[in-house]
Amino acid sequence: MLRLIFLLLLPFTLSAQLKRFEFPNNKMGSSFNIIFYHTDSAEVVSLSKECFLIVDSLDNIFSDYRSESEVGRLALQKNLIDIKISDELFSMIVRSKDVWERSDKTFDITIGALTQLWRKAKKENRFPSEAEIKAAKELTGFKNLIINESSKTISFKKPGIRLDFGGIVPGYVAQRVIEFLKTKNINSALVDASGDIVVSDSPPGKDGWTIGVNLPESENELWDKKLELNNCAVSTSGDVYRYTIHNGIKYSHIIDPKRGYGVTSQRNVTVITKYGADADWLATACSILPIKKALKLAKKEHAAILIATMNGEKIITYKSKSFDKYFQKKQS
Repeated sequence: MLRLIFLLLLPFTLSAQLKRFEFPNNKMGSSFNIIFYHTDSAEVVSLSKECFLIVDSLDNIFSDYRSESEVGRLALQKNLIDIKISDELFSMIVRSKDVWERSDKTFDITIGALTQLWRKAKKENRFPSEAEIKAAKELTGFKNLIINESSKTISFKKPGIRLDFGGIVPGYVAQRVIEFLKTKNINSALVDASGDIVVSDSPPGKDGWTIGVNLPESENELWDKKLELNNCAVSTSGDVYRYTIHNGIKYSHIIDPKRGYGVTSQRNVTVITKYGADADWLATACSILPIKKALKLAKKEHAAILIATMNGEKIITYKSKSFDKYFQKKQS
């Protein structure tokens, strides 16, 4: 995911001594930040620990960076038939299959063999061969995965199939943390899972959380307009931070499962939805789909979307009618 930048200005004072607390950490193979407001610093430390326990518990299930996670162990499973898995993992697999179908098979958690191939090739400073990509593609697709809902087990039709939840779980985890904080009466919070952001109520004295989005192909330049959000989720996908260049072509870390290669469209896709997981997977799918189909999918999923592409030095944008309402109305 492309990094979104949250820009919160605090030109106010509070008689109740409500303070802003920020907790950065490295989880799920990337940065993870939590910001919320409270009057009791001791209570804040305790709450932050509980939040990161939730993150750790889900990382222990879904991470494909660690062999000891449930997904990591699943990749090493020798028995391919009727594998019993946790309810959390099973539920996410079922959900991801539904999303796979709704996204015209562009969002695909069974892409793990391709993900691992590209990671390994990048680490070795080389470009994957056509033969390697063809072999990895044979291990992708829900055609190779049998889901038994009655027994809550899965079966693999071939050895070597791997799952990759990187396009849906960060947003899901951020949402889980926000929902936990609400149970503790923390209703003004922002959780940033490496650019997959979920927010609850606006910060005190503000109309929303102010979030800036990178311009296409730029690490530091932001759109003139900022987003102003509350009680929703936002994700942006792009190739600014993670990419491979081969023969003058820039390949994003977002892999098109039908081709086996990283997308080369060089577009930024920003999606705003009610829930974190939905913003996450939609940003991925809409980075792969042709622009017209991406806009159509976002509309069908009741999401607001902004797509920005580069035409030479000129930025071309496409957006849903609903997106404008999320722009900050007055600059601060």
